[in-house]
Amino acid sequence: MQMARIELPEALVMEILSKLPVKSLIRFNCVCKYWCSSFQIPHFIFKHYHNNLENNNLNLLLRRHDGNTFQPYLSQLSNEKDQKNLVKQNIHLPFFKNAIPSVYGACHGLLCLQEPSTDKAALWNPSTREFKILPPSSIQRPPYLSPMEGNLALYGVSFDHAALGFDSKTNDYKVIRFVSFIYYHSPFVTRTFVNIEEEQRYAYPHYEFQVELYSSRSDSWKEIPCPLYTPTDLILGNNYVDGICYWKTMTEAYLGLILLFDLANQKFSILPFPEITGSCLHYYDNILMFNGSLSVIVCLLEGTGMSFDLWVTSEGVWTKQFSIESISGVLHPLGFGKNGELFLRDTNNEIVLFDLSTQELKELEINTYLDHFQESISLHAYVESLVRINGIQECEKHIIRQLAGDASNKY
Repeated sequence: MQMARIELPEALVMEILSKLPVKSLIRFNCVCKYWCSSFQIPHFIFKHYHNNLENNNLNLLLRRHDGNTFQPYLSQLSNEKDQKNLVKQNIHLPFFKNAIPSVYGACHGLLCLQEPSTDKAALWNPSTREFKILPPSSIQRPPYLSPMEGNLALYGVSFDHAALGFDSKTNDYKVIRFVSFIYYHSPFVTRTFVNIEEEQRYAYPHYEFQVELYSSRSDSWKEIPCPLYTPTDLILGNNYVDGICYWKTMTEAYLGLILLFDLANQKFSILPFPEITGSCLHYYDNILMFNGSLSVIVCLLEGTGMSFDLWVTSEGVWTKQFSIESISGVLHPLGFGKNGELFLRDTNNEIVLFDLSTQELKELEINTYLDHFQESISLHAYVESLVRINGIQECEKHIIRQLAGDASNKY
């Protein structure tokens, strides 16, 4: 006797599919044309992303540098219960083989890779493996002058302090970055100094800044007015949330300020850091995102240990979210994981995990003592998405994936 075939309503089928991983949906593209086209509809892409967001399905990447080849790569951490936070695969970046790319984002599952020494940049969806090379910079660079040709000689140009975000007003993914022109005074130009302070200032480099904004809709860069304050430090992980990009900055009067950029109205503004009180003078702070909100983590050095205060802002008002008492043997925080665990690098150059609920420190099997530039190891979190960027599929000249423990480049 043949079983009766039960057909589910199409809306229910789409609801079920929207809860599946990207890898499964890509495989299901060949089931039928309707499914294939449905997976590309903005409504389905939005629903699939927000299902992952609501379930806090974070994926974690560690940016590292090979100690033998000095080449940058990313270690993807596993989400599997029996292999939680172990390295699942290493992702090599031959597209940036001549420099160390910075990683910005994530925004809707997308990341921006930027080579600071040149204008080379790319958008990347690590879930769908789509890769898009961004066009060259639109900013006109002044000529490189020899020290004999003038008082100031252009020494170098850098492209850094970028941010990737979404402009909901125009339905557009945008990248903003600061372009720094570095000048030195020519040693061949004779100058008389009033005092030693003026002579010392003369020896320092002179910086000029410009800002450019990339639009994915037009696939082009444009120069925008530069703010009075420019970014001073790299932040921990993502620097974008809800249409606003963030950087740490300062002035002569205020050491702790946050520079904001609204992608919709394309305007900069500033926000003061939370007021740090107490007797501890040895501390540093940085910006990061915690549970989808702009936060500041304050690291207080106490003997051989380090304590942490986390501040979260809502409409410009800072509230201390929690404090972590002294943890011995750690160097600096990297960021937060899926359940609010704090990732840190310790004095043995290992990645460790502090569980806020149990107040316990767990050693992960991630040792970075062979890494180059250990102080620049960074943690980046993203949520899987089907967002398209009109790029190409990963190829070996751009991205190479290698399973952890596998000597081949196959994945």
